[in-house]
Amino acid sequence: MTEAEIAVFGGAHIDRRGRISGITAPGSSNPGTWFEEAGGGGFNAARNLARLGHSVRMVSTRGGDAAGEMVTAAAAEAGVIDSPLTFLDRKTPSYTAILEKDGNLVIALADMDLYRLFSPRQLQRRALRDVVATSRLILTDANLPEETIAALVRSAGGDQRLVAGIAVSPAKVIRYRPCLSDLSFLFMNESEARALTGKEATDASDWAGHLRAAGLKGGVVTRGGRAAVAFDDNSVCVAVPPDLPALADVTGAGDALASGFLAACLAGLPLADCLRHGIAAAGITLRSPLAASEEMSAANLEQALALVPAPQLLS
Repeated sequence: MTEAEIAVFGGAHIDRRGRISGITAPGSSNPGTWFEEAGGGGFNAARNLARLGHSVRMVSTRGGDAAGEMVTAAAAEAGVIDSPLTFLDRKTPSYTAILEKDGNLVIALADMDLYRLFSPRQLQRRALRDVVATSRLILTDANLPEETIAALVRSAGGDQRLVAGIAVSPAKVIRYRPCLSDLSFLFMNESEARALTGKEATDASDWAGHLRAAGLKGGVVTRGGRAAVAFDDNSVCVAVPPDLPALADVTGAGDALASGFLAACLAGLPLADCLRHGIAAAGITLRSPLAASEEMSAANLEQALALVPAPQLLS
C-alpha cells in the first residue's frame, strides 16, 4: 500500500443541499435550487489537504452504489489516495441540508448508518495499522462510532504524530469525550464546544479554559463572523475573520479551517500562524459553492492570508 503523509478517517459520503431562493417560510413549500456533491467532514479536509500539496489517504466506509462511485471519482479528482471499506449490499451515507438564501443552515438530515460498521476491529487490519504507523498526521471526524474514534486516537498517539479531530455536529462531538486527552487538536464551532463542555462563554478566550478543564490539550473554536480562538498547552490566541463581499455557502468552512491550520502545523508554524492559515483556508471555501473548493491551493492560500489580520496572543 502506498504510504501517505496524512491519513484521514471518517465521513466520505454524498452531500445534498437545497438553497431557498427567497425569504425562508417555515412550515411551507419554498422555491429554491438543489445541488449534490461528494462531501463529509473528513473527506472535505482530505481534499483540501491534498490540494495544498500533501499526500493524503482517505479511509471510510462506502456502499456499492452510484453514490459510492461519485465519492470515488471525487477522491481521484482531488488527488486523494482512496482506501474505502466497501459494503456492496449497503448504500453510501448521505447528508441533506436546507440552506437559507444567504447560505446559512436551516436544517439538515444525516443518514449515516453505514459508519456504524466501521468498528474498532477494522483498525486491527494490518493495512490500517501500517497506515497509522507511517502517517505524520491522523485526522478523524465524529461520524465514526465513539469506540472506534477512541481506539484510533489512542493507537495513533506518540511518535511526535499529530492526532486531530473534527467535531461535525453538537450531537456527535461528545463521541470524543473518552479520548480528549489524546488529541493534539479538536476543531469545533461554538455550539459544538457548548455540547462538549456543558459551559457557556461570554468571550472567545473563555473556551480555552473550559475545554482544557474537559481534558483537551489543544483546539480551535469558531464563532461565525466573530473572533475564533485557538489554544494549545502553552498559548491562547484569537483572530477575527475578515469580512467577505459575498457568502456562497457555509458548508465545509470548518473543515477547510482545520485543513489550513493542520497544514501550517505540519510546517512547524506557531499557533497564531496556524490559526491565520486556517481562517484563510475557510475564506476560500466560503467564497465557493463547493464544500471542498477547487480553488484551494498553496498559492491561493498565500493570497488569502493577506486578508487575515494577525491574531492576538493572550498567553
